[in-house]
Amino acid sequence: MFEKKIRLNAVNDVTEFVSAAEKCEFDVDVFYNRVVIDAKSILGVMSMDLTKTLTVKYRQEDEAFERVLKKFAVA
Repeated sequence: MFEKKIRLNAVNDVTEFVSAAEKCEFDVDVFYNRVVIDAKSILGVMSMDLTKTLTVKYRQEDEAFERVLKKFAVA
């Protein structure tokens, strides 16, 4: 299991993130507190508090997806 912290600041960020997650052949989840959302659901991700740092969990390595995560990574 892989885990990354990200922050999505604009609608374009959400669109890019969800588009990258949709291309993954494995489950990708986004967490904030006790809320868990399927990262492939644009409405689900948009419904989260985007002012907060989000945690992304996924099961397999994928270079293209990890490049997108790196773009939104929180140090």
